[in-house]
Amino acid sequence: MIGVLRVQGLSYARGHQLLFSDLCFEVDPGQLLLLIGHNGAGKSTLLKILAGLIEPDQGSIHFSHSIASDNHANQDNHASQAPNQAWLGDRNALKMQWTALQNLAFLASLRPQNQLDPLKALDYFGLFAVRHQLVGRFSQGMKRRLALASLMLTSAPVWLLDEPQAALDTQGISQFEQMLDRHLEAGGIAVMAAHHAVMIDEAKVQRLQLGAH
Repeated sequence: MIGVLRVQGLSYARGHQLLFSDLCFEVDPGQLLLLIGHNGAGKSTLLKILAGLIEPDQGSIHFSHSIASDNHANQDNHASQAPNQAWLGDRNALKMQWTALQNLAFLASLRPQNQLDPLKALDYFGLFAVRHQLVGRFSQGMKRRLALASLMLTSAPVWLLDEPQAALDTQGISQFEQMLDRHLEAGGIAVMAAHHAVMIDEAKVQRLQLGAH
């Protein structure tokens, strides 16, 4: 049975600045939660708390069992993934001296994997022809597409996405939205911070305003 993501009584302050207090929400299977708010409102911080990269001051996070535990961040802004979630931060966590295929294999190894051929994920985002090229030669858009391709290889039901459309062109955004929609159609959950509109059926979307206090 696919679980529901529940957050209860979540509070966090950065120094003397209170970002949010007593935050409560639920995200059902097949739902996208969009985090809304100005820069500095706490969108990225909330995602990092959900991913287990930051400890909240108060509150609980549950998806069948807690997803904000047993995670440890490294310097690449990535985390060892809990079995039920996949985190993609605002950085891409790529090794510039590795090829696209090597990076994809590494990112996939950090999360519970499905049976999709990694080459199909690369091909979906238009990266098959450059699979053996060093990522250090890639444009920012290509790096972002590679990081997003890694999500196609995970069976994790919860995706935590910080500005996933950043650096993408129109085609890349469309490819991402189609991938996200398939994840939701399969009963997955996504929590996402974005400054861009997301072309997803409104019936699948709920919004959480941050920074309004």
